[in-house]
Amino acid sequence: MKIDNLKVLKRVIALALCVGALPFLNNAQASTNADTCASVSESRWLDDYKQPVGFTYGASANIQANYLWRGTYAGGLSFQPDLNVGYGGLYLDMWWSIGATDWAFTKFQPELDLSLGFKRWGLNVFVLYIHNFNCGFFDFGNYADRGNRLEIDARYTVSSKLPLSILWATRVSAADGYLNENGELVRAWSSYLEVSYTHHFPYDISLYGAVGLTPWKSCYTDYELGWGFTNVEVRLRKDWSLSELFGMMLQGQFALNPVRLTADKSTAQWHPAMPERQSINATITLGVYLK
Repeated sequence: MKIDNLKVLKRVIALALCVGALPFLNNAQASTNADTCASVSESRWLDDYKQPVGFTYGASANIQANYLWRGTYAGGLSFQPDLNVGYGGLYLDMWWSIGATDWAFTKFQPELDLSLGFKRWGLNVFVLYIHNFNCGFFDFGNYADRGNRLEIDARYTVSSKLPLSILWATRVSAADGYLNENGELVRAWSSYLEVSYTHHFPYDISLYGAVGLTPWKSCYTDYELGWGFTNVEVRLRKDWSLSELFGMMLQGQFALNPVRLTADKSTAQWHPAMPERQSINATITLGVYLK
């Protein structure tokens, strides 16, 4: 049976848009019941967003056995601290990854991610700058071997009672191109769409599942394929309260990268010598954080 890739992509995007519109439709229904407080309270079960007030801050530090990013192996043993500050929904986040490219520790690859964004009504829109220290900090040339990247991202989460999240990310600058049949460098505008859901169990245990895809030829398929599913992943996490200020977490993660499956699309492969080519990945993370 032949599958129309364009139709499948349209249906996925349409489903994401429909789910994202649910809270706004729910709010409209709640407004019509404004005369009855009980009706309003019952109909607004999706709308539990808290308005950001004043100055906010947060910090965390994780040790990760393998650095996985959107289903792809991005490094070996890594130490990953994070610091963020915000005011009234506007925020700045600084995230570091300091670790080896593989378990042989043949090369170290530090990374700095800076995010500037705004959160409100379940929507988080931000600019993400990724710096891999193998080029100048402000070098945004479209080179295959350069590490600076710039993305425009938008994530929408329905609510804490329905933690369904939709992410769209598009690379707008830096290493993101391929040669066409005429030998000309073409910017790919590499994009990523992800739908995820988190289920919370008693005793501070949570289960996270996500499915991600790229809608056209991009870095996620090494510029070799058109659209395709890039990751199907599951994370199981347990949290502990250390004090009124600090918490600790332990998380296990398994990821399958369908576009990296073998030619017959039936088996997954593990490449110890070339982990970035693996179609299956797993890691374990231990971290502490400010509550």
